[in-house]
Amino acid sequence: MINNPVYILAILSLNIAICEWLALKPVFKHIGTALLVILLTAIMANIGLVPTSTSNTPTYGIIFDYIAPLSIFYLLLDVNLKSLKKAGLPMLSMFLLGSVGTVAGVLVADKLVGGANMIGQFHAIISGMFTGTYIGGSINFNAVALNYNIQEQGNLYAGAVAIDNIITAAWMVVTIMIPKFLQLILPISTTGNTNSGAAISDYEEKEAVSPWDLGKVGALGLFALLGSEYFTVFMGNLGIRIPAILVLTTVALVLAQIPAIHRLKGGRILGLFMVYMFLAVIGAYCDLHALGSIGELAVSLLAFATILVLVHGLILFGIGGILKQNWQMLSIASQANIGGSSSALALAKAFNRHDLLLPAVLVGALGNALGTYVGFFVVYWLG
Repeated sequence: MINNPVYILAILSLNIAICEWLALKPVFKHIGTALLVILLTAIMANIGLVPTSTSNTPTYGIIFDYIAPLSIFYLLLDVNLKSLKKAGLPMLSMFLLGSVGTVAGVLVADKLVGGANMIGQFHAIISGMFTGTYIGGSINFNAVALNYNIQEQGNLYAGAVAIDNIITAAWMVVTIMIPKFLQLILPISTTGNTNSGAAISDYEEKEAVSPWDLGKVGALGLFALLGSEYFTVFMGNLGIRIPAILVLTTVALVLAQIPAIHRLKGGRILGLFMVYMFLAVIGAYCDLHALGSIGELAVSLLAFATILVLVHGLILFGIGGILKQNWQMLSIASQANIGGSSSALALAKAFNRHDLLLPAVLVGALGNALGTYVGFFVVYWLG
């Protein structure tokens, strides 16, 4: 029953409801729904109540392929072009700095762990895979892996996937929490539409919606997603590769400037729920049991990935702090590197940074484009 899609969706929905309720309580108020959803689902996955990433359940794939992009579409319907003008260049600069931090982290990690000795003859390829995934996401991870047939190296590939998922989930927790901590040490003024909220929930967003409202906004999002996919395939047949998420982002941005579309009710609530669902799967992918199955290799890979993201974080937050960039934006830029567009958007929503919603998605999409190329460069450099 654990792999039954209805059961999985029921548990994830229940987790969202529980965490939303807990976030109203004084004890958990400053933790926030976003972090609670990740932690609760991670616990449930590791005690066997919901599948982990190693179960290969198609339900999680559907959430990544359809629910996450739809959450981006619905939340971007609230975005005004002024947000890109105000926050676009700083976010882009910090994202590129984070990418440099990722490459530096890979090189430092490979040296400290002793890649050739501890990971083996494929250490350069593993380094390229982690470079790709921590600049633009798992698409780049798999692009590098498939090119070198690493998936045929059973334990090594499985271990790398498990570590990637665990570190991604852990870093989401870190980027949610770290701005408050750093703000206490070195206060930096925050510009833009923000509050102190650690939770994605913005209760002023609660709106009365009817089936008529949900029908309109639901159809709009689904047709936009469908159209984006078809357009991507069409352009691909012409030899022009355009990521579907960029097409969907563009459609959402254009529609958001139309007053009649901007006034549609229900989009924010749907987008919010879908972001929670995406974060729940991030938690479920934190599969600690997978580490035990690969023995000493797990220790080497975990040390490698941990050093990588720590160096990335030190460079991004260190230099970003010196440049007086606000901590929330740095967290979002970091999450665009480590987790991709959906994670960056979820974090922007967690901080109630409506001015950073669009920049977060755009730099995440840029990471999808850059990650594979930089990953192959690192393989060549270390090979």
